[in-house]
Amino acid sequence: MNRYALTVRRWWAVPPTLAVIVAVCWAVGTSEVPIPSLVGGMDGARLAYFTPILAVVAVMYCMERRLREAERTAVVPIRRLDHGAIILTAALAHAAGVLVGMDVARNITLLLALALLVRRVANEAAAAASGMALLIGTLITGRAYQPGGSATHTWWALPLYPAGSTTAWLITVAVFALALLASP
Repeated sequence: MNRYALTVRRWWAVPPTLAVIVAVCWAVGTSEVPIPSLVGGMDGARLAYFTPILAVVAVMYCMERRLREAERTAVVPIRRLDHGAIILTAALAHAAGVLVGMDVARNITLLLALALLVRRVANEAAAAASGMALLIGTLITGRAYQPGGSATHTWWALPLYPAGSTTAWLITVAVFALALLASP
C-alpha cells in the first residue's frame, strides 16, 4: 500500500505544496489586493488569504488518482490510507502555520473539510473550486462595519476570523471531523 500511496495517489505532492504556501506567504508578506464589498466600498484582502487553495488542489489531485480495480481488491482499505494522508496534511499545515500564521492553517483545514463534503456529492474539480468560491464569497459578503466605522467580519464568515478565535477553531474541527466521516 505504501507504493500505491506514492506512485498512484502521489501523496508526496502535498508537502512540497505546503512549502510553496510558506514561500508565497513570506514573499507577499502583507500585500493586499482590492476586493469589492457588498456593504460598500473597496476593501483589501491579503494575498496570503488565498494560499490555502493550493493545498486543497494538491489533495484533490491526489484523491482523483486511483485504480478502481486495485482499490476494490486491496487488503488495506484505501479510505483509511486517504484519511491518514488528509489528517497528516492538516497537521503539516498547522506546522507551517507557525511560520505563516495560524489563520492560514485553520483555513487550509476548513477548505479541506469543505472540499471533502463537496467531493461527496460532486467531483474533485468541483471540490477544489468550492474552496475558492467560499473565500471570495466571504470576502464580498462576509464583511461588516462596526458603529465606529472600523471593518469587521460577520458571524458566519469563518475564513475572516482572526487566528486566535476559539469559536472559529472549534467549528473548523467539527466540520473537518464531519467531512472525514462523510467522505466516501
